[in-house]
Amino acid sequence: MDGLIAVGIFVGAFYLIATERADKVKVVLVAAGLMTILGLTPGEQVFYSEHAGIDWNVIFLLLGMMIIVGIIRQTGIFDFLAIWAAKRSRGNPFRLMVMLMLITAIASPLLDNVTIIMLVAPVTIVVCDRLRIPAQPFLIAEVLAANIGGAATLIGDPPNIIIGSRAGLSFNDFLIHMAPAVVVIFLLFVLFTRVLFRATIRGDLPNSDTVLALQEKRAIKDPRLLLRSSIVLFGVVLGFGLHSILHVAPSIVALVGAGIMLLVSGLDVGDVLAEVEWPTLVFFAGLFVMVAGLVHTGVIDSIGALAVSTFGDNHIGAMTTLLFGSAVIGAFVDNIPYTATMAPAVEELVAQTPDASHRHGLWWAFAFGADFGGNGTAVAASANVVALGIARRAGHPISFWQFTKPGIVVTFLSTCSAWIYVWLRYFT
Repeated sequence: MDGLIAVGIFVGAFYLIATERADKVKVVLVAAGLMTILGLTPGEQVFYSEHAGIDWNVIFLLLGMMIIVGIIRQTGIFDFLAIWAAKRSRGNPFRLMVMLMLITAIASPLLDNVTIIMLVAPVTIVVCDRLRIPAQPFLIAEVLAANIGGAATLIGDPPNIIIGSRAGLSFNDFLIHMAPAVVVIFLLFVLFTRVLFRATIRGDLPNSDTVLALQEKRAIKDPRLLLRSSIVLFGVVLGFGLHSILHVAPSIVALVGAGIMLLVSGLDVGDVLAEVEWPTLVFFAGLFVMVAGLVHTGVIDSIGALAVSTFGDNHIGAMTTLLFGSAVIGAFVDNIPYTATMAPAVEELVAQTPDASHRHGLWWAFAFGADFGGNGTAVAASANVVALGIARRAGHPISFWQFTKPGIVVTFLSTCSAWIYVWLRYFT
């Protein structure tokens, strides 16, 4: 009975989040409160158990990176890069699109895709306004690139943070197992944009002289802060890479890096903390409590047992279902709550898989599906929602279907490519 009540609360909350009928932070807080009041969660243990409660590694990793990015934003480096890319395009719209996608895809594995979209999208709109061309295709291409590029590392996409914490996977694990496929898939995506956005990138830009006259160096507001923050960011990324040697959790590395960056920046702490996306952190905490209710009442164990009994020794079938199922479901609901819900069930399935290579394949199939499914529709990932909001406020509205039409095609092609990679690397 407790399990049915927990499922009912969770499905109701999921519906409200997916349909955007109510603010998602309010929804998860109410749902988490109901789970706790009705005794469906393990009581105070939700604050202390990473497998049956709030995963503080995820929360503090996000907090640390938000502080770091908030300080880097003050330097003007992203304005510099966007203007630089526009000038190097020399009037060719396809070249401009590719360079903006490259900036987004290269930065998103280090600073997460949501943050990069918040930084790059406003500058892209300014560049497009100066060129008097529609910004929508360029913004859509950037979001698709961010969701693909973010899949390469532990911190590039929020689902990866959840999966890494649950599966005990390090920053280097993601680099070794995810990044090679992401690079190839991104290059294929870049080539495919000629077809996806052929109506926009045909011919030359009509007002390229206005952008060529811009001085990108003037975009750098504080060169000294840029140098200091770059050194600290390099140290943070190095700390992520040495995680398995130093035995220091990525969340600690991010928090220490954030503290050092606050110290060397000389900025007001209150101003920096005001830039932190607190609603996102609260949303994660409430979501973990909701999932704890499913774990505590045995719902997740039942799902895991069902998966094991269904697939048995058919590990390729399990991998295929995880990859494509995650991509399909993740395309219609936010991939963050989906990943947080399914991660414990995948852990149960992996625990029943004797072959080590197949165990890795199941986790990576889950990660690829959750990450690439974020490109499926306009509401599938936080980066998508953020980009659409920025575009609407700037007078360049992007409709649900304007984003979703190319998004579905890219999701299908990238997921098929990921299946080939996982099958060849872990199941042959």
